[in-house]
Amino acid sequence: MTHTILIVDDDPTQRRLMQAVIERNGFATLQAASADEMFRMLEGAQGPDVGLVMLDLVMPGEDGISALKRLRPGRPELPVIVLTAQGGIETVVSAMRAGADDFLVKPASPERIIVSIRNCLKVKALSGEVQRLKKRSGGHLGFSDLIAKSAAMRTVVRLGERGAQSNIPILIEGESGVGKEVLARAIQQASDRANKPFVAVNCGAIPENLIESILFGHEKGAFTGAGEKHIGKFQEADGGTLFLDEIGELRLDMQVKLLRAIQEGEIDPVGAKRPVKVNIRLISATNRNLTQLAQDGRFREDLYYRLNVFPVQVPPLRERMDDVPELIQFFIERFAAEENKKVIGIEPAAQQMLQGYAWPGNIRQLENTVFRAVVLSDGAQLSIADFPQIASLMGVEIKQAARTVETAHAVAAAVGHDIAYSAPASGGFEPPAPPGSVRLPNGVEIKAMDGAGHLRRLEEIENDLIRFAIDLYDGHMTEVARRLGIGRSTLYRKLREMGLADKADAAE
Repeated sequence: MTHTILIVDDDPTQRRLMQAVIERNGFATLQAASADEMFRMLEGAQGPDVGLVMLDLVMPGEDGISALKRLRPGRPELPVIVLTAQGGIETVVSAMRAGADDFLVKPASPERIIVSIRNCLKVKALSGEVQRLKKRSGGHLGFSDLIAKSAAMRTVVRLGERGAQSNIPILIEGESGVGKEVLARAIQQASDRANKPFVAVNCGAIPENLIESILFGHEKGAFTGAGEKHIGKFQEADGGTLFLDEIGELRLDMQVKLLRAIQEGEIDPVGAKRPVKVNIRLISATNRNLTQLAQDGRFREDLYYRLNVFPVQVPPLRERMDDVPELIQFFIERFAAEENKKVIGIEPAAQQMLQGYAWPGNIRQLENTVFRAVVLSDGAQLSIADFPQIASLMGVEIKQAARTVETAHAVAAAVGHDIAYSAPASGGFEPPAPPGSVRLPNGVEIKAMDGAGHLRRLEEIENDLIRFAIDLYDGHMTEVARRLGIGRSTLYRKLREMGLADKADAAE
């Protein structure tokens, strides 16, 4: 999964050239010949996949400036790079005022095109992360910000939206790492307390001797070390929402006081002479089976019934695998922007591997796994090699070996020749024997493997190919260099390094 670039230009040659450059760098492309066709695509099924638009300014019918002005109100977050054959200041200023993020003067070099695309996408990712952090800190993270395309999560969202319409206590159940707090924040944002405080408390992380003080507060001098008055979490959340995470970890004596606070709407700060009224919306969460804890006497039944008025079960990630591709892309964009990496997507084989993993740590584990992969990667696409731990757990090295053979077949097919290899006798993976090789018309074999079954050095394979090219094109070095995609001076240098100085000198 990667970004899709929409190329809008009335010249089909320009579209094909742009498509070749963009797709060679790992992006997917769509093409439109006019502004009207562009809008049809953006409003259609493919519209949500478009991550950037390359827009020509001069087109028949509606021109680029007009189209850009019409596009901005509906898709303000969509980066647009304008293409123009005239690089005058007035043209550039008009485009930027209309909402363009960058401009390219045709014909632009491939390097300039890709740099512009990556910069615009990076700015978009950073802006999205800033907005997400602002929403989170301001309590404005809503259901529209959740990645919830799977059927299981759509059910959760529907329940959350209904529960948000009243002050009914909500109990969110689910394994660790499924995003219970994110859902709680979305519920608050959809309620009439949207602009009020959201106070989260992890009951399992509070020292036992401080639980009462942290939840309910204390007066100055209430106990040794209480040098000043302290406002507890209930009072901090007054008028808003109190989120009690890992509620099953709360000790029994504190459960009694919590029950009273919920029933009476008032708390007793430590050392206070009178109770304090509070008005809170309570959302609690747990990764434990509260029903079983209540049956075992480790959780008060009366409190359980008070909390479990409106239960919402969040499924583990393994039960909502349809959301994994979008979650992966979201984390890639976020971490690539934060870490200043050029990663834009993930290879299909790697994505398929991640979708086949059970993710016992749920979304938190997926997030950390993608973070590590982005930091390690030097390419534009994350590959299986960037997920060594997951690959090891799933035994993907066998599949990689199979792909090595498939790749060799593809190379051989491209030049119209056969490849010889033999499968291992045992059921497990062993290096092919004899080594894979491409047999060329002059009898030369370009071998991928050495006698020990390991990949040969790239320099050795390259030397074999250069010798074959010289033979194939009868020593015409200009044609050899052109076909190999290198400069003549580079070819001559390589010939000298190969010990073929006589051929290099004769060519010069």
